[in-house]
Amino acid sequence: MSKRDYYEVLGVAKTASEDELKKAYRKLARKYHPDVNRDNPKEAEEKFKEVNEAYEILSNAERRAQYDQFGHTAFDAANGGGGFGGAGAGGFSDIFDMFFGQAGFGFGGGRQAGPERGADLRYDMEISFEDAAFGLETEIQVPRTEDCGTCQGSGAAPGTHPETCPECRGTGQVQVTQNTPFGRMVNVRSCERCRGEGKIVKTPCKECNGRGKTRVKRKIKIKVPGGVDNGSRLRVAHEGEAGQRGGPPGDLYVYLFVKQHKLFTREGNDVVCEVPINFVQAALGDEIEVPTLDGRVKLKVPEGTQTGTVFRIKDKGIPHLRGHGRGDQHVRVKIVTPKKLTDRQKELLQEFAKAGGVEPTSEEKGFFKKFKNVFSVL
Repeated sequence: MSKRDYYEVLGVAKTASEDELKKAYRKLARKYHPDVNRDNPKEAEEKFKEVNEAYEILSNAERRAQYDQFGHTAFDAANGGGGFGGAGAGGFSDIFDMFFGQAGFGFGGGRQAGPERGADLRYDMEISFEDAAFGLETEIQVPRTEDCGTCQGSGAAPGTHPETCPECRGTGQVQVTQNTPFGRMVNVRSCERCRGEGKIVKTPCKECNGRGKTRVKRKIKIKVPGGVDNGSRLRVAHEGEAGQRGGPPGDLYVYLFVKQHKLFTREGNDVVCEVPINFVQAALGDEIEVPTLDGRVKLKVPEGTQTGTVFRIKDKGIPHLRGHGRGDQHVRVKIVTPKKLTDRQKELLQEFAKAGGVEPTSEEKGFFKKFKNVFSVL
């Protein structure tokens, strides 16, 4: 299978400057490094090697000139079908250090991967409208990975200890060096014997089978503050997955989903509800009881109230999440027209109509006039 053109691999033109080559290499090396492509490490590793090979040839003026003149053929013949040489005495490790610093990605000669923070966890939690308003303390059960309690995360049976890997001498990595006509090739890979850990467990812990980790369901206390809304997120520090090689655990993020209420809806920190009244109450006025989050309160409905009128009850809304005070409650009244009337009720309404009770108000007259004018045009 023929190789891709080195300029194509790096995504640069043949006239690219040294800085352009370096910028392209750095971007692709980060993109395809195996440590950041754990879902598909083999494919990432191949692309990573291809990018490194292209840069090591093109970053050397002499070898770049030879490549531009002869292409892949001469290079492959000179290397026995191999790819790239080294980058001088330091090889690939020096190039990687130059771009990414001594910390690197746990890649390079003689550097063992250090402590790694555990992954964060997500937990979706459904709460009531009232709990969102006033808060609650509860306990949730979260499945997660923890250090084995029997071996304390070492993977070794009690009374024993992991030993330094003799293959990589505790670095977790091995180097294979090969001299070629174009320099020295240094290939660095994870140690297969210890799987990159740098240590070998000869007597595995029976509880975790030498993994050092166990899967458990942990009960965690959660405090939900008053005033949270649908989609709010709570962070519980250090309650995520266990870290690797002595690293700290991740965090737990609790996402809140608020159930719909039968009576109330929320608008910011205000609460809105609709209350039915009859036309007698609307016409003559009345004092009615309305529900709130704190229980029932009395509300005075003035005479002549129209349907859709909204009344405000101060400080009966949702508490402010970051501050003092509460929102208000808005009560929208809806006049309900009875569907069935007794003969006596009909008689009284007819008397009311004859007495002039159905004469339109000035506001209604204006509306009817506009209505009539519109239809006269049609």
